[in-house]
Amino acid sequence: MTTATQRVRAEATTRTRPARLAGVYRFELVKLLAQWRTRIVLAACWLLPGIFVAAATHASSQPTDTVFGRWMLATGWAGALVVLSFCCTWALPLLTALVAGDVFATEDRLGTWRHLLIAVRSPHRIFAAKAISSITVIAAMVAGLAASSIAGGLAAVGDHPLVGLDGRSLEPGHAARLVLLAWACASVATLAFAAIGLLGSVALGRSPMGLLVPALLALLLQLVQLLPLPVAVRMALPSEAFLAWRGLFTTPAQTGPLVVGLVVSLVWTLAATALAYLLFVRRDFTDLAYDGAGRRALLTGALPLVVVTALSVGVIAAVTPASGSGIERTKLEHSLATSYAHLYRLQARELHRPDVTEAQLRTAASCDKGGSLVQDSGPGNDWRCVVTWHIPGAVAVGSATYQLDVTADGRYVADGDGPKEVNGYFPVRTATGDSPNPLWQVDGLVDLLSSSKG
Repeated sequence: MTTATQRVRAEATTRTRPARLAGVYRFELVKLLAQWRTRIVLAACWLLPGIFVAAATHASSQPTDTVFGRWMLATGWAGALVVLSFCCTWALPLLTALVAGDVFATEDRLGTWRHLLIAVRSPHRIFAAKAISSITVIAAMVAGLAASSIAGGLAAVGDHPLVGLDGRSLEPGHAARLVLLAWACASVATLAFAAIGLLGSVALGRSPMGLLVPALLALLLQLVQLLPLPVAVRMALPSEAFLAWRGLFTTPAQTGPLVVGLVVSLVWTLAATALAYLLFVRRDFTDLAYDGAGRRALLTGALPLVVVTALSVGVIAAVTPASGSGIERTKLEHSLATSYAHLYRLQARELHRPDVTEAQLRTAASCDKGGSLVQDSGPGNDWRCVVTWHIPGAVAVGSATYQLDVTADGRYVADGDGPKEVNGYFPVRTATGDSPNPLWQVDGLVDLLSSSKG
């Protein structure tokens, strides 16, 4: 009798034991990959970037308004960075919306929660399996974007040195490592938006707003980043890592904004995932008319993330030398003079002139913003700089003028304004024909977190 009772209890325990997480994960992954939308997007990520980069190198005009766009004809590594810049603006948040933003809502639309709960017998494992499977698919899409754009650039242009954002020439091996690291940094920010997609999908149920949450947040942050915000506020946004990877392409690397951006992205990832988990495990699955948590979603989902942002602003302001907009005259002068010295040597090699070192050139820059009545700080397209340099053995001092458009995120484009022999025209006449003039337009980056006193 006792043995029979124990056998019955053991069978009951076996029947109620939750399904294994690995099995649920494979099931959710197959469900995601079975959707025609996922297959199309996945195929597009692995094909379109390479086709775009290869086609752009044969176009009559280059995307010179995009960072590294003016170097697409010079090296295959520039195309991957142009694609990365575009993806950080729109593509990566949209991918998270399509996958993570719909992974829970699709069960509400199909009315399959009851069957799934009976089969798995653990809401905790259902949440974990859906979160991990959606991250897996997003990672495959991001890997496809990176691999395709790199392959397209190398096949169309070749493995040549890349000019960084300080004008320094980076050897192909070094450039390859930096390009891969830049994609990896952007992937961390993508994780934050994927977590926000999970939160929106759980909180808003079958409502289409759940699907749109990551994309709407990305659009909102794009608009916010156009504003002249204090640098501490700018660094506390989850999209900061989408911009901070550019600091890898200066010497020394601008690691401060990058580290802050990665930490903020990880904090948002953990916070949004934890909130989504709490909302999911507390949900009443017996309510077939469930259509989102409504006001509770606002209080338990959005409000904590606002608090996280406020705390991040306070911590960044306290532990970094960040102040004001982070764009100051002395930092801009140092950055432009450094870039000019490196690019001057590049132009000298194109024209087969004698090489000179940066120390011999003693390059300096003098900048002014908007005249004497405007403070020399902050973003704007009214910066005007004069660069001077010395040639060994020459008495006269060379000078060139640039008009600068400085954006609030620290990136600037210096447009040459003469003399025409130095920076006035896009091509320069070489022994083998016309070549792009490195000094015509200069891309640069100001470290928003550095101190101008250092």
